[in-house]
Amino acid sequence: MSRDKILIIEDDPTMQEALRDNFEFGGYAVHVASDGRTGLNAVLAHQPDLILLDIMLPGINGFDLCRRIRSEGLTIPIIMLTAKSQESDVIRGLELGADDYVTKPFSIDVLLARAGACLRRRRQPPGTEVVFGDCRFDRAALKLFRGGREVILTPKEFRLLDYFVRNAGRVVTRQRILDGVWGEEIIVTERSVDRCVATLRTKIEPESPHGRFIKTLRDVGYRFDLP
Repeated sequence: MSRDKILIIEDDPTMQEALRDNFEFGGYAVHVASDGRTGLNAVLAHQPDLILLDIMLPGINGFDLCRRIRSEGLTIPIIMLTAKSQESDVIRGLELGADDYVTKPFSIDVLLARAGACLRRRRQPPGTEVVFGDCRFDRAALKLFRGGREVILTPKEFRLLDYFVRNAGRVVTRQRILDGVWGEEIIVTERSVDRCVATLRTKIEPESPHGRFIKTLRDVGYRFDLP
């Protein structure tokens, strides 16, 4: 069985070595790059299964590199590594196509878990039926059942749930949800996303008002976690 390939694009030698050692110990095949241009060449040459991308890179920075990877039509999962905690930087990276982010300093166990989730999602796209908790979502029939009973959702709530399922494990900003669920509808704000998420949450996880499956990431957006 071939090992998943991880590309680490990080200019700090100590951090790069630590990441390489931990991911190799975890059973991954690891490639590394220390700057944006070398990183882009490595992406095209190795076609990794996952990219760990530092934002502050010499040459091509992480934001521009993420944009260029996506402009090549590549859907490789990207986890951004950043020492910047400002939400604007996080949101910028996600809007450019990153799947997740981790702010330095971080727990290597958390990063390994996030990487594993990205890889599982890539290998196993959601099927017609998705089960989470005591809910069963039939994506083809647009029906949701909870505890064996059908739950009535509005068309917008169905589209939002389907969007979350298709992007399970990914951090999605409110703007990306607006684009993916509301589309070209006018006079819609990010508050509309929050309201729709709140009503959907009461229907799929009323016992967990703070989110067992739909996690709120303050000032950034949401992440839908499947078991």
